[in-house]
Amino acid sequence: MTAPRFAFVKANWHADIVSRALEGFREIVPEAQIDVVDVPGAFELPLVARELARTGRYEAVVAAALVVDGGIYRHDFVAQSVVDGLMRAGLDTGVPVLSVSLTPHHYQETEHHNAIFAAHFVEKGREAGRAALAIVEVHRRLKHEAPGSAPLRAVG
Repeated sequence: MTAPRFAFVKANWHADIVSRALEGFREIVPEAQIDVVDVPGAFELPLVARELARTGRYEAVVAAALVVDGGIYRHDFVAQSVVDGLMRAGLDTGVPVLSVSLTPHHYQETEHHNAIFAAHFVEKGREAGRAALAIVEVHRRLKHEAPGSAPLRAVG
């Protein structure tokens, strides 16, 4: 069985923090199995994730962003739109689309907050790596199960 390929899409807004999710993901999934795509911001994630999923090259797509309250626009609206769009991309294509798109309640561009969220994104990247490998296994098993066979057991 061939090794699964993954697309990892990351927003360049707060790239110093968001890129840490890719670091964590690479701790779990070999780099040779990952294609990385950068987009300007979180709002662009769903469309690009859907386009990547439709190529048929990937068994899962991971999308990462940090959506913060900049005081100018409704960040909660952007965050909800992104998560809804990512879910829709997965449902429309049948390819799992995983989200590492986070919206902190309180974020300030201070050294302290940047350090906290950078570390958090590494862990979220690891979690996304484990989830991506698990969902690929579930999909592979579903494709090979005979109708009427025993239900799938938990993976992990």
